Amino acid sequence: MPASSPAPFKRYRLLTGPDDAAFCQRVSTLLDQGFELHGSPALTYDPVRQCVIAAQAIIWPADRPAPQPQND
Repeated sequence: MPASSPAPFKRYRLLTGPDDAAFCQRVSTLLDQGFELHGSPALTYDPVRQCVIAAQAIIWPADRPAPQPQND
């Protein structure tokens, strides 16, 4: 696949990162695009970075067609 081709659409994604406003915005943006939460979030502590790391699974509902790639 050429590097300029859009990545294939993935119905399942696991978002991870520091539990901060930027992480919450990433999740919120994908929810606004039509993804749905899948299960509960998970939290752990990273002693090296000294912060809480969050993980949240999201899915694209099977009964909806995948969104079309946007040409920016």
